[in-house]
Amino acid sequence: MKSIIKISFFLTLTILLQVSCSEDWLEPEPLSFLTPENVYVDQAGFEAILITLRKNLSYETTGWGHPIAGEYAASDLAVPTYAADFTRLTPSNSFRFRYLELFSQSYEFIKNANVLISRIDDIEWDDQEVRNRLLGEALWHRAYWYYRLVHSYGDVPWSGEELSGAKLDFATYSRTAILDKIQKDLEFAAVNLPVTPAVLGDVTQGTANHLLAKVYLANMEFDKAIVAATKVIDGPYELMTNRFGIVADDPDYNVIWDLHRYQNINDPQNKETIYSTIDRPDAPPEAWSSGVYSSRNYTPSYWKVLDATGNRACNWNTPTGDTLGIGNGDVRLNYYYQYKLWEKNGTDNWEETPDLRRADANWVEMGEILSEILTCREGSPQFGEPLTKELYGSLSDTTDTWWSWPQYITYVPTPNGRLPVGGQADWYIFRLAETYLIRAEAYYWKDQPGLAADDLNKVRGRSHAPLISANDVTIDFIFDESARELFAEIPRHSEMVRASYIMANLGRDGYGLNNFSENNWYYDRVMEYNNLYRSPKLVWYGNIATLEPYNVLWPIPQTVITANTLGTINQNIGYDGAENNVPPLENIEEPNEQTN
Repeated sequence: MKSIIKISFFLTLTILLQVSCSEDWLEPEPLSFLTPENVYVDQAGFEAILITLRKNLSYETTGWGHPIAGEYAASDLAVPTYAADFTRLTPSNSFRFRYLELFSQSYEFIKNANVLISRIDDIEWDDQEVRNRLLGEALWHRAYWYYRLVHSYGDVPWSGEELSGAKLDFATYSRTAILDKIQKDLEFAAVNLPVTPAVLGDVTQGTANHLLAKVYLANMEFDKAIVAATKVIDGPYELMTNRFGIVADDPDYNVIWDLHRYQNINDPQNKETIYSTIDRPDAPPEAWSSGVYSSRNYTPSYWKVLDATGNRACNWNTPTGDTLGIGNGDVRLNYYYQYKLWEKNGTDNWEETPDLRRADANWVEMGEILSEILTCREGSPQFGEPLTKELYGSLSDTTDTWWSWPQYITYVPTPNGRLPVGGQADWYIFRLAETYLIRAEAYYWKDQPGLAADDLNKVRGRSHAPLISANDVTIDFIFDESARELFAEIPRHSEMVRASYIMANLGRDGYGLNNFSENNWYYDRVMEYNNLYRSPKLVWYGNIATLEPYNVLWPIPQTVITANTLGTINQNIGYDGAENNVPPLENIEEPNEQTN
């Protein structure tokens, strides 16, 4: 960014469970007058469930410490500043991020989907296409959350039907059994959903095929992953290469900036969006989420930097703060993401990269000593001068206040709130650039690096990054490209876990399934590229940045295991309680589920 920064009604059902930390984690509440018997009697009743399911997706990207932010805090690109010691992540303690809550919340959303799936044939359908569309979307939503579960926690319980009473005998199913089931479900969804949405928010064939390609990858069915991804790439989507949307006429910005303006995500001009959440600041207040918290989660507390008088040099409640937001530094970006990643992008110096994703206009630069943010407190002796590290009493104080960040991603104005933390905004769930990277990865696993390079170059070429050859294609380069293109969009930890399972299944580089919790690609990549886990380690609020191989998977909440008094839910190895594990079940039978 330049030194002078520019100033720049959903229907919700009330009959479904709110998850608690007791025996009712998958138990329905007593019903109100909106009972299933008088709601699910026609198409409108089932459509209402889909509205709820779509709204559930905003859980991923809204609120302080939301799951996607937690994914990056637990990745090769960052650490959780205030909870950097992952050995303190236990079945009973999740710190500031939702590493335990995601488990229970996912099952609440799955439970919502199961209501439609279980009741779809309680009525007679004059039009089977309508029935299959409704069922296909519910299956997609269920598959989405199971995909997240098995790549955050590994083997987990399966719940595939509406529960009519308390159930205390859940069992753990293998990750592969669940992947096989959701693969079958997504194959049904992909042929029964519409090509284009009738209304904004409808799940489409492209949405289904994108997720299906990921599931095929996880199941190591690489040819099928290529076919599914190709169906998406062939249309009706396309990468955006020209300026569009709001501020399209502003020469200071570029197409990467345009892609990430929330007003542009569902602009009809934007052909790259496959699926997104919908959350508008101009919607009725009852439809608002808590906001994406993009500034709060991903940007430093620059506003705490002092001037020579010991006062804040540029507080957040200033015109500058309106644009930069009020960062809290929860996801502490590392040197690799800020700089080294871009040096590996075809240049020897990150400042010389032609890549628009690291262009000056798109980032706020906190330099080695000086920041491009100017002191903006009137009366300050440094007024109009750059913020400086020279006025810090100790450089350790810069831990949460000083690093460069991708402003093009984090800048989301907050018109409906007092604090500029990142407000209501549409947010990408799937974007075509990721589809290309999925297909590139499938080609990589098939030992077809030339075709993988072609797909990587589709994404790189749009950003003016130097093109690569087949010799450049490695799994690390693919994940580098994902970091450059998809930061704060995809669940990075989950995708790294997926790749780690593939490496272990294939026996690549000495990895194996028999000691996955002790030796895995996720851990090795994090330790190689994330300097904050190496000496000098990040230390903040008594936490020393620490990660162990078993942290590849997060712990199953102890409350869930304890409440399941008539069965056994396994704990992941490395966490207390794993000694009580039993072999997971390998076959999911759903005799009452009709998908044909």
